Amino acid sequence: MKIGIISQWYPPEPSSIPANLADGLVARGHDVRVLTGFPNYPDGKIYPGFRQRWGHASRQDGVTVRRVPLYASHDSSPVRRAANYLSFAATSTAAAWQFLADVDAVYVYLTPATVFAAPALLKLLRGVPSVIHVQDLWPESVTQSSMAPSGAIGRSVERALHAVMRRVYRSAAGVAVIAPTMRDMVIERGADPDRTRVVLNWADEDVFRPVPLSPEARRVIGHRDRCTVMYAGAMGPFQNIPTAVRAAASLSERREMDLVLAGSGIEEQAARNLVTELGADNVRFLGRLPMDEMAALYAAADFQLVSLADKPIFRGTVPSKLQAALACGSPVVVSVPGDCATLVETHGVGLASPPDDWRALAERFQHAAKLSVDERAAMARRSLEVYRTQMSRQAGIDQLEDMLIAAAITGGRKR
Repeated sequence: MKIGIISQWYPPEPSSIPANLADGLVARGHDVRVLTGFPNYPDGKIYPGFRQRWGHASRQDGVTVRRVPLYASHDSSPVRRAANYLSFAATSTAAAWQFLADVDAVYVYLTPATVFAAPALLKLLRGVPSVIHVQDLWPESVTQSSMAPSGAIGRSVERALHAVMRRVYRSAAGVAVIAPTMRDMVIERGADPDRTRVVLNWADEDVFRPVPLSPEARRVIGHRDRCTVMYAGAMGPFQNIPTAVRAAASLSERREMDLVLAGSGIEEQAARNLVTELGADNVRFLGRLPMDEMAALYAAADFQLVSLADKPIFRGTVPSKLQAALACGSPVVVSVPGDCATLVETHGVGLASPPDDWRALAERFQHAAKLSVDERAAMARRSLEVYRTQMSRQAGIDQLEDMLIAAAITGGRKR
């Protein structure tokens, strides 16, 4: 088939799902074209070596990639964030009319939801069916963030976005979601149950994989023969870093565990200030590190931390950090509501704590520190097995290809 992929984010940005899917579909004989923006995530600055211009196209490993200009921003300003989302919606829609005119189906990496503008036009004018891969729920991702308007304006925005999302779900030929509870939620909001299935995200397996323990990696994370829990990723308003900091700080005098934070984001400075305020000498910041070093750092730590705020939208999600950890064979401590905690507890791949409860998380940290070497090793083996059987790239691409074929057969398209 001729398959289009529309995603605002694409490598060299840290967005492996659309790229892995493109490569996997090409390997299976499909003609794949990707429509994306110029790389700027997570700093909101265009990457070195790229210059925004119209008509930029390249060929990468058999995949044609068309990049369109956008307003580059990823800070805490609601106006600039909206400009980032809406500018890509506008330019991708303008480009899709010709670039994806003759495809049989389109895969849409649906985050943010504004990415659906181009597929909507293709469906309306060309009859091209789309399969959307829902990564986060709207309007909650907007209305429950710190950037959301309040009062009457906020309520109006929420109502409008609910109406838009109902149309998106109903118009898609297939809806893939990343957690079981999310499936229930999108069906309640208009998705067809017969065309909606759970397709768990997978990790970037070129980066996240089991590697031998490295003394150099232990030096980098500052491992000092204590149970070391590492958080790696963005530090934004939803990641709930203060809860983890408070939990670790409460154990600093016991000298049983260390919390290591790798990454950055708009909440990083606030977290650093909290560490200073609490005098937590068992919390360290590593800053942002190269992706190709992450597997070794995962192996050097004893547990990976997966943390999200206690919001209804996160009860139906499985954060990508979980897949990354399990793909490396790393056991986890999760402070996430809903499906993620259930998965961890059901399969015995780590310890789960209620979100937004630093005392409960501190107890989980203590529990982790008291586990024997053999118990941790057993968790690590189960982690890798669960990833390979339920979350792997192969399993995900199999399902998405099947959905795209079904969409092309039943979705119909104007000729």
